[in-house]
Amino acid sequence: MRIAYLDRTVHETDGEPKPNGGVSTLSKSIDLQGSVETGDKTTIASKDFGGLYSTKPLALIKPAGSDDVSRVIKAASRIPRMTVAARGNGHSINGQAMTNGGLVIDMRSTEENHFRLLNINGSFFIDVSGGALWENVLTRCVSRFGLAPRSWTDYLSLTVGGTLSNAGVSGQAFRYGPQISNVTELEIITGKGDITVCSETRNPELFFGSLGGLGQFGIITRAMVKLQPAPDMVRWIRVVYTEFDEFTRDAEFLVSRDDGESFDYVEGFVFCNNDDPVNGWPSVPLDPVHGFNQGIIPQTGASVLYCLEVAFHYQKGDHPSTVDK
Repeated sequence: MRIAYLDRTVHETDGEPKPNGGVSTLSKSIDLQGSVETGDKTTIASKDFGGLYSTKPLALIKPAGSDDVSRVIKAASRIPRMTVAARGNGHSINGQAMTNGGLVIDMRSTEENHFRLLNINGSFFIDVSGGALWENVLTRCVSRFGLAPRSWTDYLSLTVGGTLSNAGVSGQAFRYGPQISNVTELEIITGKGDITVCSETRNPELFFGSLGGLGQFGIITRAMVKLQPAPDMVRWIRVVYTEFDEFTRDAEFLVSRDDGESFDYVEGFVFCNNDDPVNGWPSVPLDPVHGFNQGIIPQTGASVLYCLEVAFHYQKGDHPSTVDK
C-alpha cells in the first residue's frame, strides 16, 4: 500500500483540465523512460482494496525510476488543478491511492531498481526500492543472505514505501518497534519534484515527517532497512480464549518480558464465535493436528472469541528443551 497525494494551490481563474489536452501537455513536457497509459488501461488505478470509492484517473504512469517520478510531479505542477497520487499494491482503504482526473504513479514498476546489502560497522541493512513488496524482500534476504528485516506487517503483499508511509505494525513491534523505527535512510520525491535523501541527521524533518506521514511530504522511492539473522526454524502457536480479561492479561505479560524471556512474535486478534468462513473460526487457521474444536467452548462463551498468536525462533542446533520451554 502506498499513500501519497500531492496537490498544488490553484487560483479561481484556473480552468478545469481537459483529459486529452492534459495527457498531451504532459507527454510533451516530460521525457519518461517509463510509460504513460490511458483509457481502459487505467482501470486498475480506479479502485483500491477498501472499495469505498471508485474514481477514474487521467493517466496511469509507470515510471522507470526516481527521475521519472520527479519529472511527472514537476510537469503536473504546471497544469492547473492537476493532482498526483502514488499507488503501490492498491491496499489503501479510503481512496488515498487514487485521484479523480489526475495522475496515478504505479510504484510497482520500480521494484527492481534497488536491492543492495550493506554492512555498516557490523550491522546489516538492505537498500531497497519503495515499490518492492515486503514478501519479495523477505524471500530474497533470507535465500541470499540468511537475513531478514526485524519488523513486519501481517500481510506481506504490501510495498515498502506504502507501509513506511503508515507505520507497519505486527507481532514483532513489541520488541523492535514498528517498521518506521527500523529505517535509517529514505529517498523522497517531494511535492516540488525534488529528489531528496534524508535520515536522522540529514534532512531530519523530512525523514521523520515522511515516516508514518501518509504521503503528505512526498513519495518514498527508496529505503534502507535494518536486518537481523533469520532463524532456521519457527515454532508457531495459536491459543484461543473465551474471556477478554484472560486474553489481555496473557498478552500484556508476554510483551512486557525482557528479550530472551518471551516469544519473538506476539499478536492478538478477535474473531466471531461461529462457523462463518469469513469471520468465524474457519477463518482462523490452527495447527492441523489441533483443529478448532468448538465443542469445548464453555456455555458461557460469548459471541466473539480471542486469539493469541505467538512464535518462537530457534536454530537447528538448539536443544529440544530450549524449544519446548
